[in-house]
Amino acid sequence: MKELVGVIARALVDHPDEVRVTASSGAPVSVIELRVNPQDLGKIIGRQGRTAKSIRSLLAAASVKHRKRFTLEIVED
Repeated sequence: MKELVGVIARALVDHPDEVRVTASSGAPVSVIELRVNPQDLGKIIGRQGRTAKSIRSLLAAASVKHRKRFTLEIVED
């Protein structure tokens, strides 16, 4: 799942080499953290959060196959 988020994020940003995706798994929900260059943060979030919501929707759809819930957190450094 973190590869999916990484591929999507690298396609959207201007600095794809600075995209960092980490995953921490828990019992009911696994958390995927996405870190990007501060200049690219707006591109990941999108207008009124539409891009971030779309990434989360894709993650939810893909997580059905794994029978586990994943949540995406966009971390600002």
